[in-house]
Amino acid sequence: MPEAVVRQAGTHVKGNELMTSTADTNETTIAYRVAQFQQGMASQLPEDVVSTFSAEQEQLRAGGIPVGVAAPGDAMPDAQLLDARGVPTTLAQSVGGRSAVVVLYRGAWCPYCNLTLRAYQEQLVPQLARRDVELVAISPQKPDGSLSTQEINELSFTVLSDPGNQVAAGLGVLTAPSEGARAAQRNLGLELAEVNADGTLGLPMPTVAIVDHAGTIRWIDIHPDYTTRTEVADIVAALSSLE
Repeated sequence: MPEAVVRQAGTHVKGNELMTSTADTNETTIAYRVAQFQQGMASQLPEDVVSTFSAEQEQLRAGGIPVGVAAPGDAMPDAQLLDARGVPTTLAQSVGGRSAVVVLYRGAWCPYCNLTLRAYQEQLVPQLARRDVELVAISPQKPDGSLSTQEINELSFTVLSDPGNQVAAGLGVLTAPSEGARAAQRNLGLELAEVNADGTLGLPMPTVAIVDHAGTIRWIDIHPDYTTRTEVADIVAALSSLE
């Protein structure tokens, strides 16, 4: 099976090979969009909030990928999920026996998630359509949050709610914000327990998995630091794992 690729802060780690991504200098990349967003927000947020989030991001980077995360060859976990209208479904039902790119994101309140999903809509969806591969995004937020995500970002792909973070837990990528980050979120008007479908504080590490028609993970990319995300070019290159 193809090896997992772990990407953090513009660096790819594959097996024992380390290389810097040249794509990060491209203005179409998510990394570029993130840098532009952070530059614009730096002067708008209170200094203590910025420092709190920066400290959390540094801690997440230092912690790295959790032990025991899912790897290529593992079965993709499924669960009782809800679509954007609140109708019960599962991941398997949503993809209908097709191969899929499955994206785990934090919620509609997360600006990094929104800019990433917009990039996927613009750049990834057309390429997946040519390959007959589904794109599904999953978060722990309530269905109305999923609907907001879909409408605000004008997404054509499926957006699902995972009460209890069952898929994230199955992949081994479940985490939660620090106490300091929670306080900073509240200062900005976000109470995570009220946003999440099950009233808890759990969040997935941003993750992208390529899953074949049999439900087997063929490639997975996990980002402990939620300010970095899987680039479209990396997903497209990894689609060869389905061949």
